[in-house]
Amino acid sequence: MQTFKLGGLTVPDVCLGTMTYGNATPREDAFAQMDRAMDAGITFWDTAEMYPVNPTTQETYGLSEIIIGEWFARTGRRGEVQIATKASGRGGSGRFSRNDAGFEPGNIEEAVDLSLERLQTEVIDLYQLHWPKRGTYGFRGNWTFDPSTSSKARVEDHMNGISEAMARIVAAGKVREFGLSNETAWGTMSWNAAADRTGGPRVVSIQNEYGPLHRLYDTDMAEVGQKEGVTLLAYSPLAAGLLTGKYSGGATPPGSRAAVDVEHGGPGNLGARRTDRGVAAANDWVALARDLGHDPVHLAIAFVRARPFPAIPIIGATTVTQLDHLLAGLDVAIDAAAAKQIDAFHRAHPLPF
Repeated sequence: MQTFKLGGLTVPDVCLGTMTYGNATPREDAFAQMDRAMDAGITFWDTAEMYPVNPTTQETYGLSEIIIGEWFARTGRRGEVQIATKASGRGGSGRFSRNDAGFEPGNIEEAVDLSLERLQTEVIDLYQLHWPKRGTYGFRGNWTFDPSTSSKARVEDHMNGISEAMARIVAAGKVREFGLSNETAWGTMSWNAAADRTGGPRVVSIQNEYGPLHRLYDTDMAEVGQKEGVTLLAYSPLAAGLLTGKYSGGATPPGSRAAVDVEHGGPGNLGARRTDRGVAAANDWVALARDLGHDPVHLAIAFVRARPFPAIPIIGATTVTQLDHLLAGLDVAIDAAAAKQIDAFHRAHPLPF
């Protein structure tokens, strides 16, 4: 396991995702996953106040943080973990987060305090904004950008206020480092400009979707990350399970993310990733991985770890068996020949969903 610097934090180059804890993943399985992660040297864990998800409900809001806090209390190993969590913006899946209050200069410390309480800790190592107040390119928003959502002056005023509040929160010892999620290059640079104006914390990480099937980050954000010292925390590197190959031929395995979504009245399209082009690309990825002598899941995680800009894959699993499979492939490396074939794959399947 290699390490990255996130400001004053030193973290491993793989992060454990916990978004299913308390819903699809029951407590004891979640505890076993955290034990396994520690044994593997994965001490960097990501959660959010709105988790668990799929589906997000008022009844389960905050449970993932609560379960992690219970693990900390049970094991006494909080000091060995770098914990990251996120404040929900208004609307969308965050509608249950603090009565859809979003994050504002006057309430973000309350959001931090509630996460601290659920996590049973005195400090959050990395505090992130789950998505921008002004809207986002994430969640397929890149297809429908609306420039009329807010003015530049209003956005910068909000950033200044949040940055000033975060400066007080960091000074109080409640948060160590500050990060973003589902952000753009302009947004990231603007948050750093706000930090320079107000004395607030600069951005050390950005949690955006990234993997072999979703490489939007490779354009302008990759240069921001490399030049500004902002590390990508890559969520959904397996495209919500598409890259496992389990949805090939139109299959919807029982207990899968798509099946659970359908059970709760959803479309089962994996957040609009399960398109005809997406499935075709996933099938080709599985074939490519097998030609290279690798498991498609292991190759996808290795791909993220091998990027020429700072990047850490977030690996999440519904069951401990799935996590064991992910952990078994952490020694997979990508050589020059494999990298060339992956580039050719990307040119054949650019942004398939």
